[in-house]
Amino acid sequence: MSAGSMLRALTPLGWWAAGVATLALSFALLGGLGFRWDPLDLQQKRLETARSQARDAVAVATAQADARRIETAGAAAQAVRVDHYQHRTTAVERATATAVTQARSADDADHPLEHRRADRLCRHDRELCRLAPDLDGCAGAADVAGGGEAAVRPGDPAA
Repeated sequence: MSAGSMLRALTPLGWWAAGVATLALSFALLGGLGFRWDPLDLQQKRLETARSQARDAVAVATAQADARRIETAGAAAQAVRVDHYQHRTTAVERATATAVTQARSADDADHPLEHRRADRLCRHDRELCRLAPDLDGCAGAADVAGGGEAAVRPGDPAA
């Protein structure tokens, strides 16, 4: 059988199958050569979706990095505040212990308050205010003792 007689022997269904096979082979050959046919622009849509997801991921990562940086800075600042508080507390305890020791060992410890003792207490009060200016009675406090008066006033022990 020759090629011509084969072509005449094909039925319309055979011609249709041969056309589909030729078309499929053509697309395969052109695809292998790098030709891409994308009439619905699906490749571009997938690329835009991937870029959008990448931008979102970068934004989330940046926000998380900023949050970690802020947390670290806050923790460092808190550590400084705690350290300052502990030093101030220690200094106040030392000043108070010294004042208590001096008051108990003073020769006038059992007598009513007089000028020397009032002065000693005022010095201690000023030391406390220097160490912790936000204490009641200090100049920096919102409420000073006795409506603006000094916390300890010297007076006549007999009066």
